[in-house]
Amino acid sequence: MFFSIVIPLYNRPQEIKELLETLVVQTYKAFEVLVIEDGSVNDAEAIVNSFSDKLEVRYFKKPNEGQGFTRNFGFERAKGDYFIVFDSDCLIPADYLEIVNNSLSTNYLDAYGGPDGAHNSFTPTQKAISYSMTSPFTTGGIRGNKKAIGQFHPRSFNMGISRQVWEKAGGFIITRLGEDIEYSIRIHSLGFKIGLIPDAVVYHKRRTNFLQFYKQLHFFGRARINIYKFFPKELKAVHFFPAVFTTGLIFTLIFNLLGWQIAILANIILAVYILLIFFHAWWKNKSVKIAFLSIIAAFTQLIAYGLGFMQDFWKRVIFNRS
Repeated sequence: MFFSIVIPLYNRPQEIKELLETLVVQTYKAFEVLVIEDGSVNDAEAIVNSFSDKLEVRYFKKPNEGQGFTRNFGFERAKGDYFIVFDSDCLIPADYLEIVNNSLSTNYLDAYGGPDGAHNSFTPTQKAISYSMTSPFTTGGIRGNKKAIGQFHPRSFNMGISRQVWEKAGGFIITRLGEDIEYSIRIHSLGFKIGLIPDAVVYHKRRTNFLQFYKQLHFFGRARINIYKFFPKELKAVHFFPAVFTTGLIFTLIFNLLGWQIAILANIILAVYILLIFFHAWWKNKSVKIAFLSIIAAFTQLIAYGLGFMQDFWKRVIFNRS
């Protein structure tokens, strides 16, 4: 099988260099790479072209449209039997394509997704963020694993679709705010077989500090409401958890300020939750520092997502504004 790897890029030349370096050493060699610069000011043309003697790589520039439509641009020019999408801030294990090819050969999927993890080279903050985004104690733990709740939806940092899916479903119809989930649901609705390849792991850097992480997760919370506007049945009870958590945290602070007795119970529940995150993150990462940072990451994730979710739920669902 010949793969076309499509990578949208926006002002991240160093990241694409690191990603391409991981593609050079892939054990499976039947693939091409398409890097599409989405209106960047700080472009990576020279960096990408420096890999032309090591990879079958093509570089394109286009006006800024967002990652969804930029992936479509790549799909239209891809030569492969199967298209794979990565975010530019990913590192790809050397056996990734071999794992995917073997899996599709034995159990063919029209579209697939894979999990993400933390690379040894990541900073403690990045490892804490990675923990939070995959932890069973946050909503991150419901995706990218065999026990995911409900229908599995591949995410665009690690996602593959067959050429047949592209020809029948077309590409992304929204470019931001949950475009990958909308696409996955639409692929499902057309009767294609979608699944998780558990061993097709990528190392996803995500954000390098908590402020960037907050902004990203606030955007994700808003994106969930955008998906609801397309597919109302896809809004599940679990998607309300960050908003409920954030509301509960606000009331806990109020109860403490007012000196109400109920604050004691709320504080105990919060303390138990913090300890669960700490010890689980410590066990996973073998680092007390990362465990402490994981508490900050988990609270940042839930509060940011919860506020973004509530903001657009109030505006777009209650008041029905665009």
